[in-house]
Amino acid sequence: MVCVVAMYEVIFNNKFTNVLVFYVYLLVLFLVSPFLFVWELVNSVSSCLRCKENMSGKVVLITGASSGLGEFMAYEYAKRGAYLSIIATQKPNSQLKQVADRARELGSPDVLCMFADVSKVDECMMFVDDTIQHFGRLDHLVCNAGIGSLYSINNDVTKFTSVLDINFWGSVYPTHFAIPHLMKTNGKIIINASAAGVLNPPGGGFYNASKVALISFYETLRFEVSPTITITILTLGFIQTNLITAKYSSDGVGARLRKDLRDVVPTMEVEPCAKAIVDGISKGATSITEPRFFKVLMLIKFLFPQLHHFYYNTYSAIVES
Repeated sequence: MVCVVAMYEVIFNNKFTNVLVFYVYLLVLFLVSPFLFVWELVNSVSSCLRCKENMSGKVVLITGASSGLGEFMAYEYAKRGAYLSIIATQKPNSQLKQVADRARELGSPDVLCMFADVSKVDECMMFVDDTIQHFGRLDHLVCNAGIGSLYSINNDVTKFTSVLDINFWGSVYPTHFAIPHLMKTNGKIIINASAAGVLNPPGGGFYNASKVALISFYETLRFEVSPTITITILTLGFIQTNLITAKYSSDGVGARLRKDLRDVVPTMEVEPCAKAIVDGISKGATSITEPRFFKVLMLIKFLFPQLHHFYYNTYSAIVES
């Protein structure tokens, strides 16, 4: 064992052999990639043929459910007969009650509405406990709450704390309290991360960092709770919600935006996105990317970094024009 460790130290401390090993690995990857592609294709086809989970009677808790993706995911679960516990921050004109009424019309047997700040650990414990007391169980935890305010290092750096508090801790806190209940039901955790956590678009450093943290944390957690709990990570691109409007992003870096992003880049409507997500969850998907072409952008980033840089330089110029 000592000899093996010493050999690796010699190899990786030598610049020439270090480069050589890199290209050997790259060659091996190139040679086996056709087999890996077939493997992925077989898995994709089998997932399409897989029986969907029966959502009828399941209890689903959704944070950030008063608008946008959270709202339409609530509707999709309602159509499938799920009980809902929907969470949002308290606002003077909150739409949460209207979302609950609509969900009942679409088929949810019962909807529990609660107002809470997901960045506060005690409030997260409260809404998880209240969900259990009301329904007696929990099957799916959908951590959707998040904010998209954009800040760069050139702004007041203290402004980024709420982004991390809501986008990262706002998912970790309810997950912590939900896991014991999800263990009893072989439940699922759904995390609304972002393609930004993989692609790192310019102008959103702290937002991107919060999504990177989510992806890393839940990719690690899935090995700790598998196979009892399934974790689905959403890496979404531009979805037509208020997060991509110039008005919503009028502070920080977003002050540079002179037009909505949906006017200059391809976007996906929120309703079909929510449907695709819940369909994927019901089939046991562990990762979901919408719109689908963002998968290509992710591949380009890792295989062709210079093309990735060119794309985002062009994107920045268009958005700021």
